[in-house]
Amino acid sequence: MSTSDQQAPPRRLAMPELLIGIGLLACAAAVAWQTLAIPVSPLYSKVGPTVFPYLTMTGMLVLSLLLIVAALRGGWQPEEEKETPTDWKAMGFVAAGLVANLLLIHPLGFTAASVIMFVLICYGFGSKHPLRDALLGLILALAAYFGFARALGVNIGAGFIENQLNSVIDAIIGMARG
Repeated sequence: MSTSDQQAPPRRLAMPELLIGIGLLACAAAVAWQTLAIPVSPLYSKVGPTVFPYLTMTGMLVLSLLLIVAALRGGWQPEEEKETPTDWKAMGFVAAGLVANLLLIHPLGFTAASVIMFVLICYGFGSKHPLRDALLGLILALAAYFGFARALGVNIGAGFIENQLNSVIDAIIGMARG
């Protein structure tokens, strides 16, 4: 039998990959829905509080469509990866991080909840350096918080840490002006 007589196996629908693409598409729809609910003052000219959520939603939409197309073409995972068992313990830490963020953002504030989420997710991905992860999570969370709070004027969940830092920043600004 020659190589021209052999045919490649027909492409199959990769159901797990398709579900990931559809899930990401649903997340993009949720971002769009929630972004439409953000009140926008007519004082904003072009850049307002909805610019970054719309950019995020657009990126999620494009990625979800690419994932769905890849799944319809047989998936993106190599065959040997499809045989790898799911690490449920790692998946549990990632899920715990996301749930912890959801439950703790109101009582503790954005920064503390984000640091806890970051450490749990890093551990789920195999990190064995929780102090380094907490410090990196703190830097990223503070940058995100102050980017939204100070630059865009959007409160994404001030807690003890944010309130203390805001007091220090306001005092420094007050001394600089006076």
